[in-house]
Amino acid sequence: MPEHERNEEKRQRLRPAPLLFEPSEATADPEHFFDLESIEDPGALLSRATELALAFQAAADRAVEFQAVAAAQLADPRRFDRLTPADVAARAEWTEDYAKKMIEFGRDLLRGADPH
Repeated sequence: MPEHERNEEKRQRLRPAPLLFEPSEATADPEHFFDLESIEDPGALLSRATELALAFQAAADRAVEFQAVAAAQLADPRRFDRLTPADVAARAEWTEDYAKKMIEFGRDLLRGADPH
């Protein structure tokens, strides 16, 4: 199987339960969290909480990839207004070393390299 097909298959497996935004009145209650507090059956609670944990993890991983791509684009030497790694770090509230790693990771993603 070609590499890009394996990557797509892997991404599809990492898409568990969709994340839905909670209504603002529900988020005002500090005990409310995606209606988990209303699930009385421990098996159902474990199942739904696991789905949410996986969904949040997949969302966080995807967001980091977008951060890396944006960092690489901002630091692209072909841009007349490119940022230095220090500038990217300041903008994202990262250390400069972390910004350098994220810029490189983003460049790999833009080239289509498998980041994992």
